[in-house]
Amino acid sequence: MKVQELMSSEVESVTPRASLRHAAHKMRETGFGVLPVLDDGRLLGIITDRDISCNAIAIGRDLNSTDVQTVMTTDVATCFSDQEVDDAARQMSELHIRRLAVVDHDNCVTGILSVDDLARVSGELAGSVLEAATLEH
Repeated sequence: MKVQELMSSEVESVTPRASLRHAAHKMRETGFGVLPVLDDGRLLGIITDRDISCNAIAIGRDLNSTDVQTVMTTDVATCFSDQEVDDAARQMSELHIRRLAVVDHDNCVTGILSVDDLARVSGELAGSVLEAATLEH
């Protein structure tokens, strides 16, 4: 099975200069816990609800005046939309992460593959990714 068959293809994004309040509001509106950070269509990073809570709220940053680029993760793991799901899951396990940004061969973000997506087709696959992700934290 290919990643594109399983990934969440509805993707919302933010710019690096957007406020954290804007990003959090967008997450609340969409129900997404992760947003790719794009600048002129290029993937610069990713911001998660955890980034906002741990790297901003917990240390007292002002959500209106702090921009996304201040707390976003810049080392973003990606996979290709035409890649095999098993390969992407192996990558997630090796990197101890729960999500991958999915890109096409022009490096445009086309979706997000999460451990929840994996669970829809294989509890065993999702479990191994979760176990590896938990070991890192």
